[in-house]
Amino acid sequence: MATLVRATTTETLVHIKTTRPTQFIDITDRIQALVSASGVHYGIVSLQTLHTTTGIVVNEHEPLLLRDFESTLDIAAPIDGSYRHDDATVRTVNVTPDERPNGHAHCRALLLGVSASLNVVDAALRLGRWQRVFFAELDGPRERVVSVVILGESLS
Repeated sequence: MATLVRATTTETLVHIKTTRPTQFIDITDRIQALVSASGVHYGIVSLQTLHTTTGIVVNEHEPLLLRDFESTLDIAAPIDGSYRHDDATVRTVNVTPDERPNGHAHCRALLLGVSASLNVVDAALRLGRWQRVFFAELDGPRERVVSVVILGESLS
């Protein structure tokens, strides 16, 4: 007997409230729950942060390693560094009344990805043994949003 397959596409906005200036938040279980609810059996889940001072990272969830990530970002783009983006005397583009000095966060985001595409196999995220999905906050604390699109085939 042939299995009936139908194409499915869904988008969900995942809201994240961060609590620290730099923070790696494990969102793997939330993404897996969305995959399960979508009914997609085989496909792709695409995650995209909607902010220029955040990132999406797939890596190991080990507390010392997460601290190493933060230390690495501190070395690459220190908070107390000198950034032209933060110079209100010369900057004229994309300035808001509540502008924060966040040049460091933009430079840190340059080092991380804004998105990740992950395979869905047998209705589950296809991750390696130690892989987890993180939302990386680089200019918190703030309220953030990640767009999650699940595209694939559902078994009917």
